[in-house]
Amino acid sequence: MSLFRHTGRTHLSVADTADSGHFLAELVLPGRRASVPIARHHVGTVLTAAGHRNVCNAQLVVTELVANAIMHSASGLAGGLVTVDLTALTDDLARIDVIDQGASTMPKVCMPSDAESSGRGLWIVERTALRWGVLDDALGGTAVWAVVLTADDPTHNMPKALIWAADAR
Repeated sequence: MSLFRHTGRTHLSVADTADSGHFLAELVLPGRRASVPIARHHVGTVLTAAGHRNVCNAQLVVTELVANAIMHSASGLAGGLVTVDLTALTDDLARIDVIDQGASTMPKVCMPSDAESSGRGLWIVERTALRWGVLDDALGGTAVWAVVLTADDPTHNMPKALIWAADAR
């Protein structure tokens, strides 16, 4: 198992969840701010059609990850692209992967001062997702992934080990 460290917290790698689940969709978008609401709508529509009952957290996470990819990577340059992959891990869990075209730095959680108007995206992802991580893409980009609960009741049909793991974060 690969581990990534972000501000002192350990996050599991893509290998921990990649072999399970049902791939739902892939969306390739231009690296422009106008793509953020398109990604949010797409994730909500696809998850709802797949039977997930509460898609708000997934929509929040994809909003932050796509915005970060556009703002902080080559995806935000002219002609840049951002890819969103969506997988249903269970009836109550979804995995979101956002792949950008690479940057000079790796994504990390920051906590800016109250006076700053941006910089909280991965902090929001960390608080919303059960787990998340960062991987180098084979094509030189960066893949940021997150696993999100999509149940009305977060403990509905969830294995106890998953609930405990979420509580232990």
